[in-house]
Amino acid sequence: MRIAIGFLAGATLAGATACTAPDQPAPVTTPTATTALQPPAETLTPLLQQELPNVQGKTFTSAVVDFPPSARAVPHRHGEAFVYAYVLEGTVRSKLDDKPMSTYHQGENWVEQPGTHHVLTENTSQTERARLLVVFVSNTGDNLKVDDPHP
Repeated sequence: MRIAIGFLAGATLAGATACTAPDQPAPVTTPTATTALQPPAETLTPLLQQELPNVQGKTFTSAVVDFPPSARAVPHRHGEAFVYAYVLEGTVRSKLDDKPMSTYHQGENWVEQPGTHHVLTENTSQTERARLLVVFVSNTGDNLKVDDPHP
């Protein structure tokens, strides 16, 4: 997901923001090259973003991440955000830091500690999509996803 996470960069919200309002950010789509060399990428659709009223400088953000068949995210980090992911649909394979690879099915979940390197995230199916509900608790204004530099 080649996202500069512009939808959050510098954002400071005083109240809850539902993404159904016309002035809300559209889903963030990574350019997809559907060649044999590069699998399709995921799409992140923000649902809610709100500064935490009892924790100064922190923001709660929820989003749905949609993985088309065979989609794979670029290796990345979520900065200093604490991340919770729940599989809404399909099956996702994930590898964090130097830990063993894990496979998560619909109804399963995991957490990522701040600074975790997300080495692999992919939809295991070549025919069905996978969807995640992802919740971030981040420093207000931080990018939620920073892709690894390309060699």
